[in-house]
Amino acid sequence: MRTDNQEYLRHLRHTASHLMAAAVLELWPETRPAIGPAIENGFYYDFDFPRPVTEEDLAKIEQRMREIVKGWDSVQRLELTGKEAREMFGRNPYKKELIEEFESDGQKLTAYKSGGFADLCEGGHIVNPKAELKHFKLLNLAGAYWRGDEKKKMLTRIYGTAFPSDKELKDYLWQLEEARKRDHRKLGKKLDLFTFSDYVGSGLPIYTPRGALVRRLINEYVEEVQATEGYRQVWTPQIAKAELFKVSGHYDKYKDDMFMVRSHYSEEEFFLKPMNCPQHTQIYASRPRSYRDLPIRMTDFAMLYRDEKPGELSGLSRVRSFSQDDCHVFCRLDQVDEEIDRALSMTKKIMATYGFKYRYRLSVRDKNHPEKYIGDPKEWDMVEEWAEKIMKRNKIDYYVGEGEAAFYAPKMDLMATDALGREWQLSTVQIDMFMPKRFNLEYTDKDGSSKQPVMIHRAIVGSPERFMMILLEHYAGALPVWLSPDQAVVVPVSDKFMDAANDVRQEMSAAGIRTAFDAENKTLSAKIREWTLQKVPYICIIGEKEVSMKGKDKAYVSVRTREGKDLGLKNLYEFINEIKAQIEKKA
Repeated sequence: MRTDNQEYLRHLRHTASHLMAAAVLELWPETRPAIGPAIENGFYYDFDFPRPVTEEDLAKIEQRMREIVKGWDSVQRLELTGKEAREMFGRNPYKKELIEEFESDGQKLTAYKSGGFADLCEGGHIVNPKAELKHFKLLNLAGAYWRGDEKKKMLTRIYGTAFPSDKELKDYLWQLEEARKRDHRKLGKKLDLFTFSDYVGSGLPIYTPRGALVRRLINEYVEEVQATEGYRQVWTPQIAKAELFKVSGHYDKYKDDMFMVRSHYSEEEFFLKPMNCPQHTQIYASRPRSYRDLPIRMTDFAMLYRDEKPGELSGLSRVRSFSQDDCHVFCRLDQVDEEIDRALSMTKKIMATYGFKYRYRLSVRDKNHPEKYIGDPKEWDMVEEWAEKIMKRNKIDYYVGEGEAAFYAPKMDLMATDALGREWQLSTVQIDMFMPKRFNLEYTDKDGSSKQPVMIHRAIVGSPERFMMILLEHYAGALPVWLSPDQAVVVPVSDKFMDAANDVRQEMSAAGIRTAFDAENKTLSAKIREWTLQKVPYICIIGEKEVSMKGKDKAYVSVRTREGKDLGLKNLYEFINEIKAQIEKKA
């Protein structure tokens, strides 16, 4: 779901988090509020409650919020000295810790006050809460460690959302309800696609044969498209020495999100790799390169690992192990436009296959925090302007995402909209001038001089595992025929027709259709219901009528779809051709 004025939404929701804290303190005065920011689809506040609260308390808090906001006709900014801040908030250990941190960093201390409530806060609020803050809803409770550190106290987090209009709020609540019905974690279990194990570890998904098949098909389609465009697969180790990541810049900017690996036989530091690009530079550097060799297009589906915080892990949407349909193109400056156009064209084709609508986000630096990035600011300016020209030349609908750039390059990020109106970042294209420089990558130009190549980073679906999650929720588990683990199931009406049904199953399997067989001793209606819930595209029924019509070169099945539509009696061989045509077209 998108609202045009994102800054206003953040301010509205941030103010709502203050309003919620005020209501909580009126209901339970001994509560110690911690932090309460606006987030992508709403807001939350973390509290240290004097007694446990439950979901049933949310209605009480929300009602008190509606009463309090009637007296909030302004939001007042207060600049505080350290002493004043401690007098106001010093009895709250969480606020005290923040005050000391802000003071040590030389930051100004500010609070924002509405009615009788004041909160230590950096700012970002609406002007008149009484008039503007009307359409909000508290959603759920969760546990959250203070500052995300599992060694610190577990607090109670209350999530809510707020919108400028009642319609937007109702639309979002409908979306949440639909999302609950389509939750990929439930679908993954019901459809037997993936699982998690406490013995293996949180955030480390395990794929069943059915899930591994879907994951492989997603990758194979990307490979089918990119192989025709001169992309060639490489394979790189899952670990590398720390020195690799020190040169690339990941060690300084990304170390906290990387898994360290210990060796019994070496004092060297090793890490599980969080991305492929540093190792791809070493393939490029493994031999001399000429201008005639470029562009070199390397693709890699190797596994990656990132040390995500336990509280942020969620199904396949946030994991610790995943892969990417990764590609790195090493090319000359004069080849960049053509290579990016090639990547955008492939992406357009693949997104059309899955039926996603999308726009692009031009992800640029946050110029107020230059310490987050590597490289020359003037080169950043040049590349950001270049990326914008490419978007305009390709007539791409885009918006600017300040602060969303990678630490080494701006990004052209594809933001896909699913069936529920939610946006997901999938594809990305990045023009990287800095990593080749850090690794001293060169090629010999026409005149014999050494030149530095440009490194283009590209992914189309991003992480196939996360993409599977998006597809499951987008299609509500009813994957397209070509992606379905079982494309059809043959169901005999009774044991009497078991042999005839098995003959049909063999014919379909021999034709390359993934076909299940139901030999259970159940009623026909129970079998149909079960396979409908399993989201199998076609249910092929074999009974008296179908068997009686069988001839030397003829066989028949009665077909139902997973949507409950009765397609009636069909010639088996014609039906097989229909399914094969759907698979070939990826319909």
